[in-house]
Parts: sequence; C-alpha cells; structure tokens
Amino acid sequence: MAASGGETKAKTFLAMHRQGPGFIMPNAWDAGSALILAAAGFKAIGTTSAGIAFSLGKQDYQVSDAAVGVTRDEMFSRMREIAAAVPLPVNGDLEAGFGDSPEAVAETITMAIEAGLAGGNIEDKRPLEPVLYDETLAVERIAAARTAIAKRNSAFVLTARTDIFQRGTPDALVLAVTRANRFIEAGADCVFLPGVADISTMKILVREIAGPINIVAGLTSNEGNAFDMIEAGIRRISLGGSIARSALGFVRQCARELHEHGTFGFAAGQMPQPELNALFAAARTR
Repeated sequence: MAASGGETKAKTFLAMHRQGPGFIMPNAWDAGSALILAAAGFKAIGTTSAGIAFSLGKQDYQVSDAAVGVTRDEMFSRMREIAAAVPLPVNGDLEAGFGDSPEAVAETITMAIEAGLAGGNIEDKRPLEPVLYDETLAVERIAAARTAIAKRNSAFVLTARTDIFQRGTPDALVLAVTRANRFIEAGADCVFLPGVADISTMKILVREIAGPINIVAGLTSNEGNAFDMIEAGIRRISLGGSIARSALGFVRQCARELHEHGTFGFAAGQMPQPELNALFAAARTR
C-alpha cells in the first residue's frame, strides 16, 4: 500500500475525474512553485517535466542526447519534493515511463505510488525519437501500469497520453480517438491529448472518447479560456511547462534590462519577501 496520505489524495483525485465539473491543474517544478499554485486555490496540481528539466539546466521532450535529459532518479527526487510540499493531489509527469517495455512502465508506476503521487501520465512517444510507440505496445504499456496499480490496491489515477496531434499525422483525429479508447479499455482513468487548442475539436473528442479528457493549455497558443474548455466537456486542464517557461522568460527579461540599461524596473512585480516567508513557514508547520 502507498502511504496513507498519498492514498487519501489519490482517492480525492480519482473522484475529481469521475464526477464533474472539470478542473484546472497547473504544473509546478519545485516545492516553492507548488506552494504558490496551491495557495491560489487550485484543487490539484501537476508536475512538469519541462520545468524540472529546465531548472536543472537540461533538455525536455525533444532531447538531443540522453546525457542532457533528466534521469528517472532526478525526476523522482523533484516529484517527491513537490508531493510532500502541498496538501493537494499531485499528478506526476512520468514521461514515457522511463523505459520501453511494459515491465519498465509498471516499475515506474509503482515508484510513483510510493512517492506519494496521486496520479501520473504515461506518454506514447518514444524518447529520443520523433515517433510514437506501435499501438499494440502502447496499449500493453498502459495495461501493465493498471496491473501495477491494482497490485498496490491503489486509487492512483492513470492518465494515458497520446501525442498524435503533436506529430501532424494524417487523420490525427480518428487515430487519436482510436488510441484513446483503447487506452481506456486497457485501464486508463483519463486520456491526455496535447496539441488540441480549438473548442470544436475538443467537443468531438468529448463525444467520441469514452472517458475523461485532459487538454494542455498554452502549448500551441496562448489564446483560449480554460473555463470554456471545461464547459465543452473537458475534465482536466493542465498547463504543462507554460508557467515554468513564462517564469524563465521573465528571468531573461530581467537580465536584459539589467545588462543593457542598468535599471531594476523588473523588481516592481516581485512577490514581497515577508509574503513568501509566511507562505513557506505555514506549509512547514501544517
């Protein structure tokens, strides 16, 4: 069994997927960002592999060489930190499961439960390659993840991610629906389809897929509204690395202002130190 606190969060998280309405799940990359997001009032948060990778000075997703990617141990170290920091359910970005085989995916899922995560995503894109796993193998990987969850008697929320829309594949909509429904049949509690930004396509997915859907906002466009997506039937809205990339973009803006002009105008938007100290102290004494 997972630790009681983690399992309680998992049960809460599972109920959020099974009962409406939909919810927004922003993504954190360390304990501090997780606490700020939790304080804003969200009911769950996710981790972001992109944010974690960039905070370590490493690449994410389109990794050119394994040496500049994040290892499973590095990723789990940060995800444990995030899960322990907040009282909310935390969904882990487990990438492709840190291994091609169903057995490797099952091991990663078991680690995620033991780390106190309430759920996690498994991608169907092969690491270091711009291709998806064969559909049969992709389904077997999700089935192995479900078996691992059942062995732990856990409510851990399994999300199966397909990157078909990311690939620009012909007939992407039809293929995505097929994969998504096969993943649900194999035991996924939710399916995640990055690359969809328009409400009309979301409504088709809601109609054709027999389970809750996660859409990532801010990936392909900063247009749109999460509340409209929820009204269209999307159950979970995540942000992926958008907040982390925005934060790093602000760091670059600060650096340019300071280097080119010697001014400190960027400091006007900072969070006051007493406010941060109070937030973090409260978290440590819960």
